[in-house]
Order: sequence, then C-alpha cells, then structure tokens
Amino acid sequence: MRYVARQPILDRDEKVFGYELLFRDGLENTISAADADTASRSMLDSSLLIGLDVLCDGRRAFVHCTRDTLIKRLVTLLPAASTVVEIAAGVAADPDVIAACRRLHEDGYGIALGAFGEDDPREPLVELADILKVELKVSTTAQSVALLKRYGSDRCRMLAEKVETHEQFAEARNRGFTYFQGNFFRKPEMVAARDIPANGLNYLRMLKAVSRPDLDVAGLENLIKTDASTCYRLLRYLNSAAFGFKNEIHSVRHALAILGEREVRRWVRLVAAVSAGQEKPSDLVLSALVRARFCELLTPKVPHGESDLFLMGLLSMIDAMLDVPMAEALEKVSVSPETRSALLGEVSVLRPVYQLMLAHESGEWEAAAQLGKSLHLNSEELAGFYWQAQEWARAVSTGE
Repeated sequence: MRYVARQPILDRDEKVFGYELLFRDGLENTISAADADTASRSMLDSSLLIGLDVLCDGRRAFVHCTRDTLIKRLVTLLPAASTVVEIAAGVAADPDVIAACRRLHEDGYGIALGAFGEDDPREPLVELADILKVELKVSTTAQSVALLKRYGSDRCRMLAEKVETHEQFAEARNRGFTYFQGNFFRKPEMVAARDIPANGLNYLRMLKAVSRPDLDVAGLENLIKTDASTCYRLLRYLNSAAFGFKNEIHSVRHALAILGEREVRRWVRLVAAVSAGQEKPSDLVLSALVRARFCELLTPKVPHGESDLFLMGLLSMIDAMLDVPMAEALEKVSVSPETRSALLGEVSVLRPVYQLMLAHESGEWEAAAQLGKSLHLNSEELAGFYWQAQEWARAVSTGE
C-alpha cells in the first residue's frame, strides 16, 4: 500500500506551479535521520509506480533527495522536465554532492534548496539552484528581505514556505517572493462587504435544491439550464468513461431522467461545486473532489446519522471557491446541523471524520492513524480509500 500526500506550490497569481510530494511507508511511520535514505528510495519507487502525471497533474514534482540518492543518481529515473530535486538542510555540500548536482543541472533537472537561511552551509550549491525555499516561520522579515536581495534573480527564484494566511501571502509577494507554499490558499482572503456573485448564488441554489427531501426535478432543470457552464459540465461528466452509458446524453432532462434521484443529487452537487471553483486554482477543485469521494467511501464505516458525508467533503472548500466566509456560504445551502458544525470547526460527531480527511490530505500520518483508530478504521483500508478518491477525482476533473 502506498501512502502519499502532496502540497501545492503556487505562483504569484495563485496558479499551481508544482507539488511537493510527501511519502511514508505507513500511516504510523515517521521518518528519522537514520531512515531518510529509505524514505527517499520509497518516494522514487512510488513516483515511478504511480506516475508523476497522476500525482502532479502535469505540474512539476518537488522530490526530496538525500546524499545517497543524489550521488547514486536514483532521481534520474524520473523525467528531468517535470522534476525539481529538493535538497534538505541536512545534506552537506561536499564535493561529491556538488558534482552530482552539477550533473543533474546539466541534464535539465530543477534544483531547490529547502529551508534556506543565513550563513547556510549549502552556499556552494546556490550557483546551481533554480529555487531557494525560505521558511517564514523561521526567518524574520529582515532576514527574508536580505535573502531576497542577495540571492533572488531571474535565474534563481525565491519560494516562501509555511505561508499560513492570505495576509502572509500578500506580504511575501510584496517582498518579492515568486513561489509560495503553505495553507494560505485553502481559505479565502476576507474582504469587507463582499457579496456572493450572481453565478455563485445560482450554484448554491442548485446545492439547496438537491438537499431538499422532495426533489423538484423541473425546478432543478431550470436552474441548471440557466447556467451554460454548469449545463456543459453536467453533460460532459455524464458522457465520460466514468459512467459508461451506451448512448450519449444530449439534454439536461434526459440526464436527470436516466440518473435517478439519488445520483441526480450526488452529481448536481458535484457539478455545482466544480462550477463554483472554475475561476480558482485547479488544486482547489481537485482537492474538493478528493475530499468528497474519500468521505463518501467512509460512509458505510462510520456513524453519520442523516448527514451526507460526500456533501460535507465537497463543501469543505466552498468558502475558498466563492471568496466568502464559510458561515455565509452555508446560509444558502441545506445541510444537517452536524455537517454545518463540522464545516465551521465546531463540536460535531462528524468532526473526527472531517479531521481524518484533512490529515490524509496533508500527510499528517500520526494524526491520521490516531483518528482512524478512534473511528475503528483499518489504516490499510483508509489508504486504499484515499487512493481511490484521488483516482476518481482525477478522472472526473479531466473527463477521462
């Protein structure tokens, strides 16, 4: 079983530039200095097995390399055009490492120095580096400005790590950082008196319509048909290989009739949420799909009452998609009290499920193991569910 998480790296326009890949041998496994080589080899093996196209959606993959994997050139098993070799602070810049990095640079691989700081012992590698990663939690404002002034250039770009809020993102961007990594893009930047845009309200009306006990099919059809983008997405999804219908579906009415009430509710929720995020970084939409499917796969395994776990996962990023506070977005949607509480970070019987979803996404394996144990869930089965969710989300988002 392969355990993997990825954290997106965004550019100044909040577009996904690449992903840092995080691997472990198991949910309860933690990586120490003694087995870092094992972790690095496992990461390379998993990347080959799964494929960077699946893991990174065509973007660059930032992969951690130890001294051993650098010198033995194991990373060259991955394609140069889509791989950035990330060298951790603990790797000494000795002659063998410098020579290995020079060969990788000449072969077309990107090179990044992680957690770079003042008087960094990896200074000899800077001339070969394409990206220097600076941790905002460790560096003071003065230190990061000095690093930018000294090392930042068109050839060597600076990446701000541990960016947790939009305020930190805006500040780092103003200082001159080119790339950004952290949790800042998961939540919207709050602007006073911001209203939900008209099309956003329409998506929320669709979500509300399919959450009512009695489904008004005619009313739902009218809502879908008033938005060309949503109508197109629904028909595109239904005609994809994910469904395998023998005959093409050409109209909204045909789609609603052939799906049946349960699937209508499920897929309209999906389409509305994806449409709401169409102007946002693609990782937001993909992450929402993964979350929704992962929670749905947990449904038979955990107590959830009348709550729809698929909907909970899907709505977990609706605030970022619409650029409004979660509480405001939920005012427009019919969800169970337990779902509402979980999404707002309040006490709820669904809170452990919500936290488990986040732990898997961010690669917090110890937390995932503890939460799984509290829910009486097998860690191997959970890993399988998360992989299924990732594959499903990718297929749905690409129409494959």
